Amino acid sequence: MSRCLPDGAEPAMSERIKPPAIRDAFYDRLAANRMIASIKEPKHIEVALRHRHILSGVFLLTGHIGVLKGYVDLFNEHGLPVFLHLEKIGGLSTDHHGLDYLAKTIKPAGIITTKTTVVRTAKKMGLITIQRFFLVDSEGLDNIAKSLSQTEPDIVELMPARIPEMIGLVKTFTDLPIITGGLLYETEHAHQCLKHGATAISASKPELWTAVHQLRDARNVRQMA
Repeated sequence: MSRCLPDGAEPAMSERIKPPAIRDAFYDRLAANRMIASIKEPKHIEVALRHRHILSGVFLLTGHIGVLKGYVDLFNEHGLPVFLHLEKIGGLSTDHHGLDYLAKTIKPAGIITTKTTVVRTAKKMGLITIQRFFLVDSEGLDNIAKSLSQTEPDIVELMPARIPEMIGLVKTFTDLPIITGGLLYETEHAHQCLKHGATAISASKPELWTAVHQLRDARNVRQMA
């Protein structure tokens, strides 16, 4: 039986956890399009909207608290899931109150962060969580495994994408979807990442968005032949 709340009262955090169906719908978009547009400059927002039919979603790495809701509303109006990189957005606090404001007022699909504590809080706020990890040496794998054992995000992002063999190693200790990006300059770089098990690619270059889409279509044609 559902519990009635007094007028104006906020639901408890556990009641605001995003339904699995919403998260799973984004998983389906990842599997279908396999490309995330990383927006580092406002001028690429319109470009991403024009390419929304081939994108799984958008990572927003630009802007500040004064313009953020306008950006997010624009993507939401076009049905394109948008995720905010919390360490790249100016003026946005990542404490409990900041994330509560983000979830209730800004209303992105989710967040990207490198911090396990932020992942834990954001999940309680009903946001899809993407945790970004940097693989700079062999200890990186141990750090990822340790972090995931403490708090599990909804999605893992591995940086940089130019060491695709590491994707397979990460997949040995997690079943979570893996997005990879960083230092991608050619279509072949993206192809190798997908070949080694990445669920999707994140890229800031619009030409890569279309190239990966064409690569996916070509592969589907070969499978049907």
